[in-house]
Amino acid sequence: MMKTIHLFLKESKKPVLQSLLDKLLEKKVITDSDWESADEMQNKRNKARFVIDTVRKKGEAASSEMIEFLCETDPFLCEHLGLL
Repeated sequence: MMKTIHLFLKESKKPVLQSLLDKLLEKKVITDSDWESADEMQNKRNKARFVIDTVRKKGEAASSEMIEFLCETDPFLCEHLGLL
């Protein structure tokens, strides 16, 4: 799991993170406040870490939804992370 997180922090791209955040907000996995906090972050790695930490705190179902959304958005990254 730690390797997957490390790779996500390193390999995710800003547009993918933004799409993931938008989808998480749309599906009410994260709040408007969560989205705004992440959106203000300029550092991609910090934003990715914030997304992971925020969603993980919301439980297993939220984490599963995030993985599903990520795989829809960037299947290549998901395959690289071993999520597919």
